[in-house]
Amino acid sequence: MPADSAQRGIRIAAVADTHLRPAVAGRFRPDFLRLAEHADALLLAGDLTEGGTLAEADLLCAEIADLPVPVVAVLGNHDHDHKLGFRISAQLTDIGVHLLEGTTITLELNGIQVGIAGVMGGSGGFPDYPGTPDEGTEEHQTRMRRGPRDALLLQQALDTLTTDIRIALMHFSPTIDTLIGEPPKIYPGLGCHALAEAIDVGHATLALHGHAHSGTEIGCTAGGVPVRNVSYPVIGRPYAVYDVAQAQARSA
Repeated sequence: MPADSAQRGIRIAAVADTHLRPAVAGRFRPDFLRLAEHADALLLAGDLTEGGTLAEADLLCAEIADLPVPVVAVLGNHDHDHKLGFRISAQLTDIGVHLLEGTTITLELNGIQVGIAGVMGGSGGFPDYPGTPDEGTEEHQTRMRRGPRDALLLQQALDTLTTDIRIALMHFSPTIDTLIGEPPKIYPGLGCHALAEAIDVGHATLALHGHAHSGTEIGCTAGGVPVRNVSYPVIGRPYAVYDVAQAQARSA
């Protein structure tokens, strides 16, 4: 739905699952350098590197350094593949990226205060597609339990924001709406319903995620908050742009 013309709005560019590696190095940079023509900020929703190596993080930093708009990011599961997420976070912070992990940032964009709360999220399942947190490998169990845990962190972070516009940024999906296209049997591993509950309780204006490469771009929570899957394979372009005014969002 278009933003009310009587209200000032902001333009949020977003992408996830860039999976930076030598084969795609430089793919996003030309469009990112022109971001100011189309958006007021860039939000990155995780799996920014292919396998969480420091060499890939260097490629990522080269892609997003010195952009003309603020950059806010969360990491994804692949960014932790080598257990170097803390190093990747430090590299991103060093080039001015606002890296969120259960934390928030408030930006002034187009004269409007915009609060962004971010977590990686995790698995956990949905009412019709429950997960199995007590079965499988230790890694599987950890990921299944991380969804509800990060949902609590997300809600707490959103609760601290006093801005009119609140954006929830995560890697895993909060709703099955944006998983459609993926095999239903893997839905529990792709997201967690508790994240959607946190988004609703925290009065978010817009929620952004990635992770589901074969999913669907547009969905919403039970409370009506717009949810967008900005995985690069889903949106098919270097970033999607959403116009946001108070509690409204639309794909541009």
